[in-house]
Amino acid sequence: MNETARQQELVLDALHTARSMELRAIQQYMVQHYTLEDLDYRPLAGAVRTAAIDEMRHAEALAERIKELGGEPESRLAGPVVHGQGVDEAFAFNAGLEEDTLARYNEWLALCLECRDKVSAALFERLILEEQAHFNRFEDIDRHVRTLGTSFLARMAGSAD
Repeated sequence: MNETARQQELVLDALHTARSMELRAIQQYMVQHYTLEDLDYRPLAGAVRTAAIDEMRHAEALAERIKELGGEPESRLAGPVVHGQGVDEAFAFNAGLEEDTLARYNEWLALCLECRDKVSAALFERLILEEQAHFNRFEDIDRHVRTLGTSFLARMAGSAD
């Protein structure tokens, strides 16, 4: 295998793994969205739902890039979807997922640049900015839940988005 083909294989592997991370996040966030809706925490459910929709766009963009490079998008999940999380667990968990995603995407951005694939690098740059926004939002909500506790949750309960 020549060097160019090997580099493309490395980039494709990164894109596939990134897509599997996005697909897991979509399912995880939708489970949480429905749980938070059931608990009547509409603003919190809305934040998670918005992130899930962003992740859907990310998964689609990664699939398109995989196809452009001659690959076939896969539908595997990077890890299990956790059910039954309480509001006190969900946002810290999500911030952790996003933090891991940011670390991996920054590694893959560097890989794409090393492999001279500026298109895939630009995709990872865009995704990093959006994942950072998710991380910030989830971390902020988690901090409010931990520091303000029931007063914060009471304010969220029954309120509109």
